[in-house]
Amino acid sequence: MHLAPVTLTPLEPGQRRVMHLHAIVPGLALLIASGGIGTALFVQLDWPGWVLPLVALPLVAWIVAIAPARRFAAWGWALAEDELHVAWGVWTQMHTIVPLSRVQHLDVAQGPIERACGVARLIVHTAGTAHATVELPGITRATAEQLRDTIREHIRAEPW
Repeated sequence: MHLAPVTLTPLEPGQRRVMHLHAIVPGLALLIASGGIGTALFVQLDWPGWVLPLVALPLVAWIVAIAPARRFAAWGWALAEDELHVAWGVWTQMHTIVPLSRVQHLDVAQGPIERACGVARLIVHTAGTAHATVELPGITRATAEQLRDTIREHIRAEPW
C-alpha cells in the first residue's frame, strides 16, 4: 500500500522564542559551572581561571542560539482525514501518525512562557500504554482549540 505524502505545517514563530528561552537555563548553568570549576582550578592549582569558561562559551552559544533554531525547523504537523501527523527531530527524525479513532482524550496546555509568546500545546492521549501521549507544541491557542474540537467531533462520529 502506497500512502500519499502529507504536507506538514510548520510551527508558529512564537515557538522558536519559547525554545530559545527554555535553552537559556541549561546554557547559564553550564557557564556558571565552568566558571566555578575554573575558579577552583585557579585557587587549587594556580591554573588560569578564565580558560574553562572561554572553552564553554561556544557550547553555550550552540545550546542557546543554534540548537533551538534547528529543532524548531524540524517540527511539522498535519491533520489528515482520519489521522494526525506530528514530525520532529534533528538527529533522530520522528514522524508519528495518530489514528483519530485511537484518541482517548485531548488537552490544550499553555504555560506562562508559551502564553507570552502566543503559542500553546495540543496533547493527544491515545489508547495503549507505550507512547500513549503525543504532544504538538507551537501552535496558536485558537488552532489548538480548533484541532481539539475537530478531533472530538471525529471521535463522536465514530460508530461503536
